[in-house]
This record gives sequence, C-alpha cells and structure tokens, in this order.
Amino acid sequence: MPKTILIVEDQQILREIMKEYLSDEGYRVLEAGDGNQALELFQAHEVDLIILDIMLPELDGWSVCRRIRKTSNVAILMLTSRSDEDDTLLGFELGADDYVVKPCSPPILLARAKRLLESRQIRESGNTLSGGAIVLHLPSRTVTIDGEPCILTHTEFEILACLLNNKGIILTREQLITKIWGYDFAGDDRTLSSHIRNLRAKLQEHARMIVTVVRSGYKFEEQT
Repeated sequence: MPKTILIVEDQQILREIMKEYLSDEGYRVLEAGDGNQALELFQAHEVDLIILDIMLPELDGWSVCRRIRKTSNVAILMLTSRSDEDDTLLGFELGADDYVVKPCSPPILLARAKRLLESRQIRESGNTLSGGAIVLHLPSRTVTIDGEPCILTHTEFEILACLLNNKGIILTREQLITKIWGYDFAGDDRTLSSHIRNLRAKLQEHARMIVTVVRSGYKFEEQT
C-alpha cells in the first residue's frame, strides 16, 4: 500500500509540481491550500508524512504543527522561504522533524521526504528497547513510561531509540545528527539541542537518564 503524503501549500503551482513529482515516485498525495483544510484532511485520512508550509492563510503552519502534535507523531517536513534561523528553531520546538528552504528542487524535497518515511518503516514484530521505566515498541513506534503512553515526535523517537540502542555509550553530536538526518543535513547543533530539550521535557523526571557529556555529546545512562 503506497505511503500517503499531505502537501500543505497555498501556492497552487508549487503544490502541483510537488504532487506530480511525488506521485511519479508512487506516493499517494493529498493537497491542502490552507491550515484549516490541512487539519480536516489529516483527521479524515491516515497520513504518513506532512509537507507543511509555514506561511498559510486561515491558520499558519506553526499552528497546524502545534495542533497535530497534541495527538500524533506523524512525520512533519516544514517548508519555509524565510532565512531567519529562529523561525526554523521555532518549528523544531513545536515538533517539526526536518525543514526545507524554498525555493528547493524537487529531488531535494523527495530525498528529505524519503528519509523521513524510510526511518518510520515497520521493523521486526516484538522489537522493543527499554531503559528504566521507558519502553519503546519499535514496530508500532509507541513509547510508554511507567506503563503510561508518551507521545513523541518522529525525530524525538529516533533520538531516544538511538540513545537506548547505545546505552552507556557516548554519541557525539555529529554522530546523532548523521544517524537522524543524514550526512547532507543543512542545519546546525541548535537543531539537535532543540529536539533533545523537547524530548527531556516529555520524559519529565526520567530525563536525567539522557546525560550531556561536556564537549562530547550525549549518552543514555540508567540511574538507580
């Protein structure tokens, strides 16, 4: 069954270009021209990835991202024509997983979309990772803490899975960035810091197990 991508872009020409390119790759594509329509389509369909423009009529991309993150960890790729890094960081703080600066070439957009979708592929049944009270069920991409569900974004899940899979081992910032976003990642250290900060906030008192190693990186360390 083909993956479903929701394109949220108010410029019809850009939407049509993206839709044609993604459809040619075998994806099922839904389109929305404003934020409210995007939320309606998201609620009505099972969506695997959202390509979300920031500047939208009715409801901007940040607001759409914030509302979706209340109930879902669906992968979100932000589109922005702004060069202000603070805008990009705000998107990450709200739960976006990656971003592309407009104008961008279709191959670049496709590569980013594929990376997010491929990292979400269902893994072997029954596969879990755990540390302390935290349990990650990889096939369903669900997280529980003390048996209670914890909703993480796509990227937060990937970071936590990476740390749990290397318990006690220091992973440098460069290693984490490469594992999560790939070698061609165009962001900087602040992107990773934003996601780590958000992840820790959701883990609450268990956040202490994500240890910052000064001038080195991070590691997951179970504490008694």
